[in-house]
Amino acid sequence: MANFVSDGPRGKPSALIVEPDSEAFRLIADALPGAGFDLEREPVLAKAIGRLDGGAFDFVALAVEKTDHDVLNAVLERVPETPVIATVHTGEEGVAAVRAGASDFMRRPIDREEVVYVIGKALKGSEAIADAPPPSMVVQPHTVMIGTSDVMRELKSTLKRAAQGIATVLVRGESGSGKELVARQVHELSPRRAGPFVKVHCGALPDDLLESELFGYEKGAFTGATQRKPGRVELAQGGTLFLDEMGDITPAIQVKLLRILQDKEYERLGGTQTLSADVRFVAATHRDLEAMVREGTFREDLFYRLNVVTLVAPPLRARPEDIDSLAMYFCQTVGEANGRGRMSLEPDALDVLRTQPWPGNVRQLQNFIERLVVLASTPRLSKADVERELNRQTGTLGFAAADGLGPKVSPESDVIELSAALGKAEKRALEKALKSADGNRDVAARLLGISRRSLYYKLRQHGVG
Repeated sequence: MANFVSDGPRGKPSALIVEPDSEAFRLIADALPGAGFDLEREPVLAKAIGRLDGGAFDFVALAVEKTDHDVLNAVLERVPETPVIATVHTGEEGVAAVRAGASDFMRRPIDREEVVYVIGKALKGSEAIADAPPPSMVVQPHTVMIGTSDVMRELKSTLKRAAQGIATVLVRGESGSGKELVARQVHELSPRRAGPFVKVHCGALPDDLLESELFGYEKGAFTGATQRKPGRVELAQGGTLFLDEMGDITPAIQVKLLRILQDKEYERLGGTQTLSADVRFVAATHRDLEAMVREGTFREDLFYRLNVVTLVAPPLRARPEDIDSLAMYFCQTVGEANGRGRMSLEPDALDVLRTQPWPGNVRQLQNFIERLVVLASTPRLSKADVERELNRQTGTLGFAAADGLGPKVSPESDVIELSAALGKAEKRALEKALKSADGNRDVAARLLGISRRSLYYKLRQHGVG
């Protein structure tokens, strides 16, 4: 587990250690390969927030004292896509921190093996989702499901009935259609709404790490297990456990999940005590599980255990009449979040939006509206604004196909070094996005359709900015 620093185009992993105790920072730094990390220490929280606003990190280690989670919340708001690891004094404090949004925790006094294991797991997980579309800049305290189309009315009606029970729910739908939103709504409308909602991205970790993430482990179970630690099942006690990308798990983990779904019992890794899982399971996938069952890559008995109640998040093309209300909602909430009041779209602008295919579904529409709003010069967005943003996306995102960004074949040679040509195209796209965003890197990331962390990696890689 110690050798978790991958060699790749992204370069060294970087980390911000928000730690007033210099000895604790030294212990963390000593536990990590000195040549493999760029570590920065910031003892003062207010300054740490500024550092987060000005740079992207692969993970943040944050000293969290007792039950005061204001510090944790402030960090999570600024880097929602970055693993935040809490350093705490007790396991109870760590559990509270994870339920509040931390990706994991480490106990004090700092132990070298635990540092290596916890940080290695965080990097493995974030590596799988580093190039995901940027998360929304608007964090909603409650789930909001927008739409009055027939398919949305049917979904809301079925969801409301399903939420009141205890049966496992399987949420199906294409990427970007809002499966996690549906899962959260199931939790918020259920009798378990006062309990925690805990998410596990099943496709982000290899089997050994996913097993410990789900079920926890006992002290001494493996190198790095210096203390007993609860898994996500235990953290979700009394609430809901959301298993995202369920179709990505391997047969080995499928067997273990089948048992807990059947019997509501499990053991921690390395343990012998049988524990009860007082948890409502909600799973989600964009995969064709029936086809996977036929191919033998997904267990039939597990499929039937998951497929007790099915909710389908419809693609945006199945609900075009909802585009207006979705676009207006995103427009208003993003405007308010950026201190610009309630912005709106002109009717002719909405007409243009309705003609677009939106293959990325609601997520694509949301990110488009957010880019449109942050670059707008007036509170009412017109058809020209929408068309300009559509053209900007074509010119900026089409790295090798638009606006002269693609590689050109030289008459002197018919051999092109593909990686070099793509690298030049990507560098020019980065430069153009920064220029269009007036140097604002958050906006540039949205123009490029990548996360802020991925943008910083690419800027470092190409020496831009």
